[in-house]
Amino acid sequence: MLVTNSKSEQIGFRWYRDFFKRGIDIVISTAAIIVLGIPMIIIAICVKMDDPHAKVWFRQERIGKNDKPFTIYKFRSMTAGAPHQMATKEFDNSQEYITAVGMVLRKSSLDELPQLFNVLKGEMSLIGPRPLIPKEKRVLRLRDQLEATTVLPGITGLAQVHGRDELNDEKKAKYDSKYAHQVSLKLDSWILLKTICDVIRSKGIHDGK
Repeated sequence: MLVTNSKSEQIGFRWYRDFFKRGIDIVISTAAIIVLGIPMIIIAICVKMDDPHAKVWFRQERIGKNDKPFTIYKFRSMTAGAPHQMATKEFDNSQEYITAVGMVLRKSSLDELPQLFNVLKGEMSLIGPRPLIPKEKRVLRLRDQLEATTVLPGITGLAQVHGRDELNDEKKAKYDSKYAHQVSLKLDSWILLKTICDVIRSKGIHDGK
């Protein structure tokens, strides 16, 4: 449970989490979609040229705020025959499924750009716990126990800047819970800046076991 030193601090926390944060998401995601529109079209063309018979978009069911499922959007980075409802980290042979263009997209995290539309729709936030697939039951259960599902999932989050794929289930859930109970503009700004640095260095990204 969130601990505050005064009533004003508690009100401030609720104001940012429940109102101001959503406004920021709308403004930034809208601006990003406009600015990155042409680059996203170029990426889509590259994905299609890499495999003309497969879809450009990758859609997958994820678990969102209050355990409500939604469809997440990504640029396709794997072949059509890749296991669908399975976390990539569980693949024994992920490199067999990742396409040439997909490898670049995953290393640079550019495959995540379509999630800006999820943010604009209100299914996700720019910052929050990463949305998991239904089969990741252990982490989902831990999140529920630690009240980490009370906020919208994010494109990036506290767990992502503390190790991402290198973290075990318990640590991921604890970081997600910590974020849910300490949401603030300062924390979101720090996570965003740290994410940019980590993406540049491809830090914490692992495909397969």
